[in-house]
Amino acid sequence: MQAQSALAGTGTAAVAVKYGGPMDVARQVLRSEGGMRGLFKGLVPTMGREIPGNAIMFGVYEALKQRFAGGTDTSGLSRGYLIVAGGLAGASFWFIVYPTDVIKSVLQVDDYKNPKFSGSFDAFRKIMASEGFKGLYKGFGPAMGRSVPANAACFLAYEMTRSALG
Repeated sequence: MQAQSALAGTGTAAVAVKYGGPMDVARQVLRSEGGMRGLFKGLVPTMGREIPGNAIMFGVYEALKQRFAGGTDTSGLSRGYLIVAGGLAGASFWFIVYPTDVIKSVLQVDDYKNPKFSGSFDAFRKIMASEGFKGLYKGFGPAMGRSVPANAACFLAYEMTRSALG
């Protein structure tokens, strides 16, 4: 449904609504895109994005907090420092793993019956051949524009909740 919404928002051409909701998505994918396998399309690059990306993001967040605090006790950091640390941590996540997200996205919207890509490595090779390195960072600016404030807010909310709970 996210891909459907993104395509509809481009304004390039009329996009027919393909799905009527989450259960309709599951029903149609099971029926027309290879059964259970279709539900897990793009899982490998998603895991390749999430596992190292989150390790990097949380590591950067903690390192920045300690840097700002001048040591390991970060309990006295102001909200401003927490916002900056959270935003930069989110930016580091996407800077490192964005190419895997592009690969995941092209695999997920690839036609099941007539696929352009046989898997993650094939998608990588074809993107590099047709668009070069820049193709792996297509849409990076808007992703950063969303990621930095979203992660800044999430990390701040986490710290405030943790502080309130003791």
